[in-house]
Amino acid sequence: MDKREKIIGQRQAFLYPTKVAYYREPLHLVKASGSYVWDDQGKKYLDVIGGIVSISVGHNHPRIKAKMRSMLESDAIQHTTFLYLSEYMADLAQKLSEVAPEDLNKCYITNSGSEANEMAVMTARVATGEQMMISLRHGYHGGTNVPLSLCGHGTWKFAAQPQAAVTHAQAPYCYRCPFGKKRESCALECASEVKNVIETTTSGKIAGMICEPILGVGGFIEAPLEYHKQVYDIVKSFGGLYISDEVQTGVGRTGKNFFAITDSGVTPDIITMAKGIGNGAPVGAVVTKEKYANALKGKLHFNTFGGDPYQAMQAAEVIDIIRDEKLIENAHHMGQYLVDGFKQLQKDFPIIGDIRGRGLLLGLELVKDPVSKEPATAQTVEVMENAKAQNILIGKGGLYGNVIRLAPVLSINKKECDELLHGMRKAFENLK
Repeated sequence: MDKREKIIGQRQAFLYPTKVAYYREPLHLVKASGSYVWDDQGKKYLDVIGGIVSISVGHNHPRIKAKMRSMLESDAIQHTTFLYLSEYMADLAQKLSEVAPEDLNKCYITNSGSEANEMAVMTARVATGEQMMISLRHGYHGGTNVPLSLCGHGTWKFAAQPQAAVTHAQAPYCYRCPFGKKRESCALECASEVKNVIETTTSGKIAGMICEPILGVGGFIEAPLEYHKQVYDIVKSFGGLYISDEVQTGVGRTGKNFFAITDSGVTPDIITMAKGIGNGAPVGAVVTKEKYANALKGKLHFNTFGGDPYQAMQAAEVIDIIRDEKLIENAHHMGQYLVDGFKQLQKDFPIIGDIRGRGLLLGLELVKDPVSKEPATAQTVEVMENAKAQNILIGKGGLYGNVIRLAPVLSINKKECDELLHGMRKAFENLK
């Protein structure tokens, strides 16, 4: 039995069956650098999904490696909590407050996006004295208790999962508009829907609304920029706080601002983040206004590993690398280059029903017919397999699993973009 077969056997024997691997023959990845990963056979792949939208500045960035090596060689403490002083935790909190908009300057550091969203919702509920939260259909906010209540995907919800004090509004899903409108001529009925949901399914008082600027697991569903401004105003009019879930959209990925919600001209009350902020390290965070953080004063709340030295160092270094290497600007230019390339592919392959996203957060929705828009779920799996055969690793998402998700490292260059476009053309050409 080779190592790969052993791992598969161990997974089947000892892991929950919810842990499902990509590909008919799952990959055993053992090495990574920049935009690339290698399997146990030495085969090199262009990684354009980054685990799960988690690699921002590149695999094993030399600056992060150097700092980690220095910490190891100096026997820097590996674990310490908020009960003791830690320069790494304090430095990360300061840097997060510096990149956050306006007066969002109070941070809570976590291990994941799920924890960050749990903390954000609790902050909103304590600060307002209300319980009811609004979230979106097709939205996803993590795998723990409250985030699964907020989830708008039946795929991720369990019969035993309670859904207390949460109600869901229609998503701003322009390609499949629930109101039968066209993006270029609609009146943002999806935003007005939020007001209707609050008026009809709540007491009229809410704790807040949590919304991804671009719905990640939902298939990179991109709302019109003005949607978030209208929804923000509606939420505030009912006394709620607006939470921008930037777990997938943050850290400059949309190619204009550090946080995607800023693209809409909105300053939210709370921002959550994870994934790209750690460049693969298990770290997340909440950043909010001082008055909302102070609402929790008088109680104790902490997590054991949030802000640990190695994770906090990596997150703080990611912020500096993004600034120093001008990666937000690169995300904009390379993202537009990829969109233009995929539009050329769409002309030859009408199975590509929609191309959407901003910066280096791009989705291709695959459909059996461009008129009926019937989801091409099986074909999406085949495209993934074909792309793997071309040494390209992509992701998928959407309610029907028919959206190709692309989130390459923010430092991707034109040569690597051409490699991606060439590999994807081959993947579509080889569809049976």
